[in-house]
Amino acid sequence: MAQTIISVKNLRKKYGDFEAVKGISFDVQEGEIFGLLGPNGAGKSTTLEIIETLRSKTSGEVWVDGFNLDTAPNEVKKVIGVQLQASGYYPGLTLVELIHLFAGLYNEKVNPLQLLDTVNLRDKAKSKFKELSGGQKQRFSIATTLINHPKIIFLDEPTTGLDPQARRNLWDLIRDIRSKGTTVIITTHYMDEAEVLCDRVAIIDSGNIIALATPDQLIDELVATGFERPKEVKQANLEDVFINLTGKHLREE
Repeated sequence: MAQTIISVKNLRKKYGDFEAVKGISFDVQEGEIFGLLGPNGAGKSTTLEIIETLRSKTSGEVWVDGFNLDTAPNEVKKVIGVQLQASGYYPGLTLVELIHLFAGLYNEKVNPLQLLDTVNLRDKAKSKFKELSGGQKQRFSIATTLINHPKIIFLDEPTTGLDPQARRNLWDLIRDIRSKGTTVIITTHYMDEAEVLCDRVAIIDSGNIIALATPDQLIDELVATGFERPKEVKQANLEDVFINLTGKHLREE
């Protein structure tokens, strides 16, 4: 039976009179891909930033890998990896130079080429970050989350703006990372992505968790209410057509 690796109890975050997170509770199991979904402004980013030690909470309890966020934030930082947005990298440095930079910050010894192999970027080792395509930048940003050998990684909308090949390639990468024992917390606005990748999802709106279950359970519950799509469900979608016609291989810019 999987162990709980993140436990959030009655978490609240206030900004003056505005309560962004309203006493939410949830657990994440070791080795799962857990999705936190919600519209813009729902409170999901605030929740994740609190768990990541990047934002203070108003009240509640957060435990990460057995460490209490209040009393052992530095221990929490040691077991997590957080994906940076593209703006978080020096654009004029090569990928190898950036890996050495981040490894120094973590006080870790890392083989840059081995790390780049995990995200299929060895051939770009001497390229500058600014020279990468969108998909390559996203794969590299995921690689940097692995530098400190974390037990948990946080991926914030990792496939936004990517073409279908790059998007599905990133799905395979995320599954591969999980297969090696790393717990993955992901946010996304693509519901098909959450349905394919996530073992469980929590849907948050207006600071409250309004649903938490596997994607299949949530879909079955909706169907049980009598819900029907206005359009007949087909065995494939337009993205499947696109991939089938153009191939799954990456087209790097």
